[in-house]
Amino acid sequence: MSDQPQSNPQEKPATDTTAPPLMASSPVRNPLVQLLSQLNITQMTLAVLVVVFLWQWFDAHYQINQVQQELAKRLAETDGMNKANQTLLTQNQEVVRELGGKLSLLESKYAESQNQRAALEALYQEMSSSRDQTALAEVEQMLLIAGQQLQLSANVKAALIALQQADNRLQQLDRPALGGLRKTINQDIDKLRVLPNIDLPGINLHIDNLVSAVDTLPLAQDIRKQTEAQIPASAVDEGSWKKFWRELWQETKQLVRIENTEKRELPLLSPTQTFFLRENLKIRLLSARLALLSHDEISYKHDIKTAQEWTTLYFDTHSKEGSAALQSLQKLASSNINIELPDISNSFDAVRNYRISHEKGAR
Repeated sequence: MSDQPQSNPQEKPATDTTAPPLMASSPVRNPLVQLLSQLNITQMTLAVLVVVFLWQWFDAHYQINQVQQELAKRLAETDGMNKANQTLLTQNQEVVRELGGKLSLLESKYAESQNQRAALEALYQEMSSSRDQTALAEVEQMLLIAGQQLQLSANVKAALIALQQADNRLQQLDRPALGGLRKTINQDIDKLRVLPNIDLPGINLHIDNLVSAVDTLPLAQDIRKQTEAQIPASAVDEGSWKKFWRELWQETKQLVRIENTEKRELPLLSPTQTFFLRENLKIRLLSARLALLSHDEISYKHDIKTAQEWTTLYFDTHSKEGSAALQSLQKLASSNINIELPDISNSFDAVRNYRISHEKGAR
């Protein structure tokens, strides 16, 4: 048996009267702080990722809006340029249609001349092999060629050569009965000799040179006057401060420049508009060359005048290239390509009537 006293289970423990008093209730915390204190590291990481994702989404949305605004602006500018290009394209199509009509007319005349030539060749084969008839057929063909040269291309020189060859061919026959024919041919030769001489190859060469030089003509909107400051001879030995103030004064004087261009304000041309301007100028010059070959003075003068106006309006006529081009256009505008061609059908009719009567007499 132990000596320890046994405790009475019915005894209640004594109450500690020295226990500290109850603490006052703690103050109410911020809900955000309580929420953050309850989050662990994983939840905080997910929250940061969500915030970063939302920030990136808003930033991307803002950038997309900026891109859409810039794209709308560019589309508006492109639409304006497309309208201008459509206008230039319409003008080009009109010019091409005009050139097509003139070309069709020349082709029809050329086909007609080819048919006449084929008919003459067939007629030449059917003719008698006699010397007089052969010579008359040759003279008739020469006179026909002379008339075609005047009607199709107004080539006075070629027509004159054909008439002279026809006269020489009749002279070789040495027939007194052919004196009337030679007199008629000589009258037509005198009509052609008094006509003014037009240098068609020279004018055509000037137009070709202008077409080649269109791409090198400087535009008036690209003019920049460069002023160089004159450095006095005494400025070589001046100090750094004096040099600084002198250069500052030179730069200050160049801040404002008053210029009288003596022209109306021109809109700035984009690279596309500049390209179509040069191509339209080339088309005008080529149209003038076509009018020159067909001796259409009205179209020729109109095309040269239009090219002259465009050169004065859009290009720098004070430059070396612009001045040379303007002088060439002025020279071309002063050239007279329209001459009143005489009627040389009397020679052809006389030779044809003589040949027909000679054939009837031979029968």
